[in-house]
Amino acid sequence: MNVAENEIKSVMDKYRKFAVYGLSPDPTKPSHYVPLYMRDHGWEMVGTYPKPHEANGFTIYKSLTEIPKEYRKFIDVFRASEKIPEVVDEAIALGGVEVLWLQLGIHHAAAEAKAEKAGIKVVSNRCLIIEHKKWF
Repeated sequence: MNVAENEIKSVMDKYRKFAVYGLSPDPTKPSHYVPLYMRDHGWEMVGTYPKPHEANGFTIYKSLTEIPKEYRKFIDVFRASEKIPEVVDEAIALGGVEVLWLQLGIHHAAAEAKAEKAGIKVVSNRCLIIEHKKWF
């Protein structure tokens, strides 16, 4: 993680639109209710998921490449830690990604270092809901 604790609020404040990598159709999963919470508190987001689905009015795309650029600057990731190298490679290849937020329990030191080297700010092992409640 290359974003300092005292920078988290400003990062969240700057990026009011983001993409949710792995936005689940299952309302019991964090990858569904975290985006709902953030939307209810003024953020806008779209999601990616490999299978088409309806999720509380969120627009779901099959991949990051299909997501409009204004949502791809900040990517909130809900993938297993071992999948993070693939996500980082995709984000770097796509270009335009400024922040990669790895949700609570998700981290991969080598992939994070690769993203940072490519100029991407990385927040890892942090929940947007917890950080929102802490800073806003």
